[in-house]
Order: sequence, then C-alpha cells, then structure tokens
Amino acid sequence: MKLTHLIVIAFIFVCTSIAWWLLGAVITQRTSHVSYQTGDSVSGRWGPPLLQKHPSARYTSSSGSRVSLQPAKSDVKVQLSYQPVKMGLLWHRTYGATFEGHYTFTNSTAITQKFDIDFELPSSGALLDKIKFTLGEGGNARDSIAAPEQGVITDSVQLAPGESIPIVVSYECRGMDHWRYAFADASRIRDFLLTMNTDFTDVNFPISSPTDREQLDKGMQLVWKYEDAISAPGIGMEMPRELNAGPVAAQISFYAPLSLLLFFTVIIITVISRGMSLHPVNYFFLAAGFFAFPLLFSYMLDVFPVHLSFVIAAVCSLLLVCGYLRAAAGDFLFRVAVVAQSAYMVLFSYSFFFKGLTGLTLTVGGIVTLGVLMALTAKVDWSQKLGAVSPRLA
Repeated sequence: MKLTHLIVIAFIFVCTSIAWWLLGAVITQRTSHVSYQTGDSVSGRWGPPLLQKHPSARYTSSSGSRVSLQPAKSDVKVQLSYQPVKMGLLWHRTYGATFEGHYTFTNSTAITQKFDIDFELPSSGALLDKIKFTLGEGGNARDSIAAPEQGVITDSVQLAPGESIPIVVSYECRGMDHWRYAFADASRIRDFLLTMNTDFTDVNFPISSPTDREQLDKGMQLVWKYEDAISAPGIGMEMPRELNAGPVAAQISFYAPLSLLLFFTVIIITVISRGMSLHPVNYFFLAAGFFAFPLLFSYMLDVFPVHLSFVIAAVCSLLLVCGYLRAAAGDFLFRVAVVAQSAYMVLFSYSFFFKGLTGLTLTVGGIVTLGVLMALTAKVDWSQKLGAVSPRLA
C-alpha cells in the first residue's frame, strides 16, 4: 500500500468524523428543542415534582410568643404509580401519587391551648383531587372546610393538658421526575413511620435510604421509620430513568469515529498482510456505509421504537459495507468485515443503551482487537509488505 493511499484514507476518515459530529450536534439541538417545547406542556398537564412537607401546629405560650409543635405520632402511606409520557424523542417521567397521612398532636403544656394545625400542600401547580382533612376520630371527627391560604390548610382545635387529637389528610395528585417528603430544619421527629408502595422496582433514593424494604409482585414496599430523631433527613423517590432516544442517537454519532477507526485499522492490516488491494475510493464507500447507520437510526426514531430503529439501521449498514467488500475483495475480507463491523459498530453503539458500559466496551474491544491483530501478523514481514513506507530491517 502506498503512503499516498494512507494519507487519502486518513482524509476520508477525518471528513467522515466531521460529518458525524455535525449530525450529533443536529440531533442534540433537535432533542433540546423538543425538551424545551414539551417540558412545560407535560408539567402543566401532570404537575411539577411533588414536595410534601411534614405538618406542624402552633400555639401561644404564657409569655405571648408563638410556639411550633411537631406531631407526637405520624403514620404516612404513599402509593406511587409510574406513568411515563413520550413526546418526540424524549420520555417524561410522570407519575400518579396517592397520599394518606395519620398524625397525632398532643398538648404537652399544663394549660388548655388553642392549636392552629398547619398542613402545607404540594406545589401550587399540582392538581389535587379527593382531598380530605379530618380532625378527631369517631363521633367527634369533623371534616375541615378551611380553604388553603398560600398553599397551606390551617384549622384550629382546643386541647386540654395532655389531650391528643388525631388528624387524617389524604389526596390524589400527579407529578413528574421525583416525589419528596421534608421535615422542618433541626426539628425533633418522634414515632414517625412512612410506608411507600411503588409499581416499579427500579428505585433510587436521592436523600435517605429506607430502613426496610420488600419486593412485591409488582413493585416495592419501602419503609422509613424514625423513633426519636433530630434533624431527620427527608425522604424521596426518583422515578425510573427511561431510555431517551435523542441523547442515545447523539452519543452514537459523536463516538462513531472510534468505530470507523478500529474498522479501518483491521481492514488495512488485513489487506496489507495478505497482499490484497483496495483503492482509497473503496474506503470512501466503506465510510459512507458506516455513516448510514447513525444517520438512518436518528431519523427513524420519529417513526419506530428505539430498538427496532437500531436493528433496522444496523442491518442496512452491515449489508452496505459487508456486501460491498464481498463484491470488491472477495469472501475472506467479507468475513473479516462482518465480525469487525458487528463488534465495533453494532455492539459498541448498543452499549450506549446501558449506563456505564460504553467505556468498558470500548476498552475491551480495543484490547481484543490488538491481541488478535498481533497474533495474526506476528510473522508478517512489514518491510516487504509496506516497501518504502517501512524500510527492511538489516
């Protein structure tokens, strides 16, 4: 192979890489544009990320100051139903939430007090349905009709010394991305229990891990229990991460030059070591066949599911590249190309579907390639094969 041929092949590789990077930039721009357009729409229909704050009560002390009081006992139940919505190339992690909190407030002072019980609702952008706020129990129970002011429901009760009153708050709502439960800073939380049931098993806790967990038939049951805690950490649940086709397609396009570089390396060494002949024009068509894969994949995503789009695009590229090499150079190079392209293009690109595997896949692929090429070409006389490019050693 002539030195000028290697220079032309390198030029073809650089031009193809630039085209891939431009394609990746276009896909990223498309994805960002769709995310900007649809994000507010989905949030408007489903609601924002939900934050539920721990309730509190207030009373006036003998000195005239206002004192804040936490519940003496809390039993909270949350049901999260994951209901993702796809718009364009992006999945939005939307969910439905059913909340039911049983709280008990106790007058620990020596005199009768008027307690103002505050329950702060989730964000004002969240649509709450079937909301219920009940004070007392049995025949003394009453449903509060207090209207929320600035997102807080407040109702008042008179409690004698040592007297307790249970309250029950329940509602249904929808949100996106994550659900959280927060305590007041530096507050003392006693006898607190939160039981969360999910209909998914891919759980992620951004704040604190549960004290107990159990896998159910469809989902998980998670328990947070604090007997007597100061500055208790909040509780949260991230919705499962969906495979967003847009970012995957962009990553495949940005990293495609690595696949082509390894493929060209295998083909060039095979051609030289076996005394075969391929013109730079042949490499131009091979690069074009490789480029067809991310190009076709990115634009099929608007019509077909992501995995089906990947399979169709990969098969088309394999037929173009390997079929062309079979016609141009014969069966041996065809077999080499099938293995090389399947490993470097298909498997490497598919690793982007799995978080954290891309670097490992590339490293293993590169090491295996190096080992195979070293074993196959250990006895090749490169000074004879390359001629003037590499003078024969004395």
